[in-house]
Amino acid sequence: MPDSSSAAARNKPIADIRAALREAIAQLERRHLPAAAKDAELLLMCALGRDRAWIYAHPEQELDAATRERYFSMIARRAGGAPVQHLTGQQEFWGLDFEVTPDVLIPRPETEHVIEVALERLGAGPAAGSPRRTEELRIMDMGTGSGCIAIALAGEMPASRIVAIDISPAALEVARRNARRHGVASRIDFVKCNLMESLPILPAHFDLIVSNPPYIGRWEAATLASEVREHEPESALFGGNKGTELYAPLIAQAALLLKFGGLLVLEIGHASSEHVLGLLAAPAWADVAVTNDLAGIPRVISARRGPR
Repeated sequence: MPDSSSAAARNKPIADIRAALREAIAQLERRHLPAAAKDAELLLMCALGRDRAWIYAHPEQELDAATRERYFSMIARRAGGAPVQHLTGQQEFWGLDFEVTPDVLIPRPETEHVIEVALERLGAGPAAGSPRRTEELRIMDMGTGSGCIAIALAGEMPASRIVAIDISPAALEVARRNARRHGVASRIDFVKCNLMESLPILPAHFDLIVSNPPYIGRWEAATLASEVREHEPESALFGGNKGTELYAPLIAQAALLLKFGGLLVLEIGHASSEHVLGLLAAPAWADVAVTNDLAGIPRVISARRGPR
């Protein structure tokens, strides 16, 4: 339920930035939000259309009535549990700003490990002289959501061609807008497809397949933060009752779609590594590797397609 004090804040005489920020932080702290100050700053930046440096350089700048109303309306929604990214419509990923809506999973920093592993194992790192950076690689992103992985890879490998699939037409529209925003739309084909079904694409065609599939078990739903459970799309969160059900069909399809020596890179859940490693133990796969995130948790599994 939104904080009732937000209405009072909106009816106060015009306040300056310092006072508005102080009041907003207090409202969020009363809701025990862990990043109250950061959230209040981000929402003020959005309401004003200014960056953080400008805000702190102009603490005595008065807020007009419309801006104050807009700001404290967002603060009230944040206090009620709405994610900051849904209020600002933005999330940074791989140094790029992405549009996000309730139709897509909000990109997380740990998913950047998928990009890092893919580039490292392809020999196509950020350095301009990387051996494979300018090759015409064929890439597939299974379950693209906002398009953040596909678009980041398109930026890093400017000669690549990418197919990005998702079951959600609404998510694909967000991904298309993000691709246009970052100037890579001409190199990404967005396709509506269910990961559990056969893909209408010729086999043995891709050099790289990446995926951040839904991997939370439905049994874990009650343990999620309410802003995740109640505001992000279920289809992008839950991978079945256990959370691991999508990996087997995804890996089976990847085995058909990858060229010999092609690379598969998967983000995994916090307790999924043993299950996924078992699926990659078949003769179809070789050179399997596990990459931990910064907290030391297995986060990415990668493998190469072996001989058929």
